Amino acid sequence: MNTKDLVGVGIGPFNLSIAALCHDIPNLDVAFYDKKSSFCWHPGMLLPNTYLQTSFLKDLVTAVNPQSPFSFLAYLVSKKRFYAFLNNERPAISRQEYNDYLQWVSAKIDYLNFNQGIESIEFNDDAFDIHFDNGEPAVRSRKLCLGTGKRPHIPAALEAIHHPQQCFHAIEFATQKRDFSGKRVTVIGGGQSGAEIFLHLLSGHDGQPAEINWVSRRSNFLPMDETCFTNEWFSPNYIDSFFPLPSNTKHSIVDEQKLASDGISESTLKTIYEMLYEKRVAGEEQNYRLRPNRDLIASNYSGDYTLQAKNKFDGSMEQYHSDIIILATGFENAVPKYLEPLKDRLEISDDQQFILNRDYSIQWDGPQENKLYAVNAGRYSHGISEPQMSLMCWRSATIVNDLVGKAHFDLSDDCSFVEWRNPEREKIQELLSA
Repeated sequence: MNTKDLVGVGIGPFNLSIAALCHDIPNLDVAFYDKKSSFCWHPGMLLPNTYLQTSFLKDLVTAVNPQSPFSFLAYLVSKKRFYAFLNNERPAISRQEYNDYLQWVSAKIDYLNFNQGIESIEFNDDAFDIHFDNGEPAVRSRKLCLGTGKRPHIPAALEAIHHPQQCFHAIEFATQKRDFSGKRVTVIGGGQSGAEIFLHLLSGHDGQPAEINWVSRRSNFLPMDETCFTNEWFSPNYIDSFFPLPSNTKHSIVDEQKLASDGISESTLKTIYEMLYEKRVAGEEQNYRLRPNRDLIASNYSGDYTLQAKNKFDGSMEQYHSDIIILATGFENAVPKYLEPLKDRLEISDDQQFILNRDYSIQWDGPQENKLYAVNAGRYSHGISEPQMSLMCWRSATIVNDLVGKAHFDLSDDCSFVEWRNPEREKIQELLSA
């Protein structure tokens, strides 16, 4: 059986970036697998008039290989939209266009394999054996890259009544059969997804709801911090400074930085506020309630949903009755089932996070030349940029460089204006280690 250099499990943007960077490296044998029938990026969130919160230049390849045929600019030229894109002067591209770009790239790479879900992965002798759920012959690989993502987070208060048609996660929103006419709808979650869904409902795209509740545990509907010095947290130099810190220090820092990666775009907030204002000017009956600073306490279902929440502003208890609940509550860590044969050999924290090395490989008790890289798994090891697109390409190149055993991509970056660590302490530590 042929042993591959790398097998990627899951084909989302992160593993697609790695696949694109591997494309022109001679004598590298890689393959990527996904249970989906074709590439589609979060189809449940492909709503009209929704936009990325990241520059189009932070695409799959440009930051480390601007000559790549898989850049977003190459995509625009191929689609004959380059000048129209420039003329449009959009600050951000739409989710629809970004998904189309990713699909365009995926169609050009022949070692992406769809309709092949992973049943299990074992380690035998000097390689990983990847078994498929469709009966296809197993594949061997020296190294793996895990890119199957996280699972939707369902709040504990709703776990018992979670229902796929009436109480569902935002990741499924666009793929649901939707008619909200006359319905009481509650959106839970104060981040970008919650804001986009609230705006979608408010616009009446799928019928006019009788009532729209937007509930968040945050103190208000808060904007993303996208200022220039905040964006220094999304730089290679910052990761170099952040990674060596003690674990408890890193957790505290990441928690303080929440609104740098998980706030609402200013343009979305402005659009919502303008729509609310125009509705008030027009004298429309108010069918919406904005309820930040609430903790969801309990729920039950008896013909409709009853939610109980604590108002943290005045300490009172509140009840909301809903026909439909949409959970814009993010994602949580979970060790994939296909790793069950290896789980006891992997270093995993109590909250189900992989313990990562600097090269994004999981710490484990197997041979060090056989690595399991993991993407979107290092928020508390590598920093808040890890789940975002901002450093996706740079992280991919870090993994590819380690895979080929040399600096195939130049990852140096000296343009940072902030000193994160004490340079005098650095010098002392260098002298002590000499």
